[in-house]
Amino acid sequence: MEYVLKTMGVGKNYHSFKALENLSLKVPKGAIYGFVGKNGAGKTTLLRIICGLQQPTYGEYILYGANSTDKEIVKARRRLGAVVETPSIYLEMTAKENLKQQYKILGLPSYHGLESILTMVGLSDTGKKKAKNFSLGMRQRLGIAISLVGDPDFLILDEPTNGLDPQGIIEIRELILKLKREYQITVLISSHILGELSKFATHYGFIDKGQLVKEISKEELDEICGKYTRIEVNDMKAATFVLDELGVEYRIISDTIVDVFAKLNISRLSLQLAKVDCEMLSLHEQEESLESYYMSLVGGETNE
Repeated sequence: MEYVLKTMGVGKNYHSFKALENLSLKVPKGAIYGFVGKNGAGKTTLLRIICGLQQPTYGEYILYGANSTDKEIVKARRRLGAVVETPSIYLEMTAKENLKQQYKILGLPSYHGLESILTMVGLSDTGKKKAKNFSLGMRQRLGIAISLVGDPDFLILDEPTNGLDPQGIIEIRELILKLKREYQITVLISSHILGELSKFATHYGFIDKGQLVKEISKEELDEICGKYTRIEVNDMKAATFVLDELGVEYRIISDTIVDVFAKLNISRLSLQLAKVDCEMLSLHEQEESLESYYMSLVGGETNE
C-alpha cells in the first residue's frame, strides 16, 4: 500500500508536559483518515508538526517520500494544503480577494483555477460580500478553498465541523467527499465528533494523551462495530484471562458481564472457559457504535 504520510515515533514535549509520545501512524494515498481524540489529546500538535509549523522533540515523519530531516521536505509540503485550528482568512476581503492573496503568497504566475475553486466549495456567488459577513460554515469553506490554491493532493483539516450547525456540517462533509471522489485528494481530518466522522472516513487513528492507541481501516472497524458479543460469566477474572489468551479486545461491563469486540469461535471459547472453571451463563450479539468502540479504547467522554 502506498502512503502519503508516515510518522515514526514522533514526540513533542513542552517542558515536563508530553503533548505527543512516540506516535506512529500511516495515512494511505486516497484515504479520508479520521484522526480521533478528545480535546487536548494532541491532534493539533501533530498536524502543526506535519505542516512545518512546529518541530518534533524527537522522531521523524515521511511526507510523499521525503524525510522530515531532509531538505526535500520543503518541496513535499508544496503538495500539502491545510486548515489548522482556525481558517486563515482576511475578514475585510471578499472570497475571491482572499484566494488572490493566497495565489500571490505562493508566487503563482496567474489566477488560473480560481473560479473553479470557488465553485468547488460553493462560494462562487458571494460576489462583493466580505468574509466578515460570512456564516461560520462559509468561512470554513473559504479556509478550505484557500488551502486548495496550488492544487495540493493532500489536505489536512483540523476540526473542520467544530461549532457548525447541522447544515454547515453536511456541507463540509459533502465537500470532503467530493475532493476525494472527483479530485483524488487524500484527506487527514482531526475530530472528536465521532458520529459525523463515521459517515465518510475510510481509515481511523485513535489518539489519547498524546499516544496512538489504535489504527484501523473502516472495513476492519465495521467488522468490530457492526456487532459485538455480550457474555455473562460467573468468574470475571477467569474470563478475562481466557480473553487475553485469545488476543481479543473486550470491555468489562460489570462483575459478570463483558463485551467482546471480535468474531468468536463459541465452541473454542466455551472449552477454554471450562478449563479455568468459568461458566458462560449467557451470550448475545449486540450492535456497536463508533462512539462506544472509542470509549472502550480510551474511556472518559467523547465531548460530542
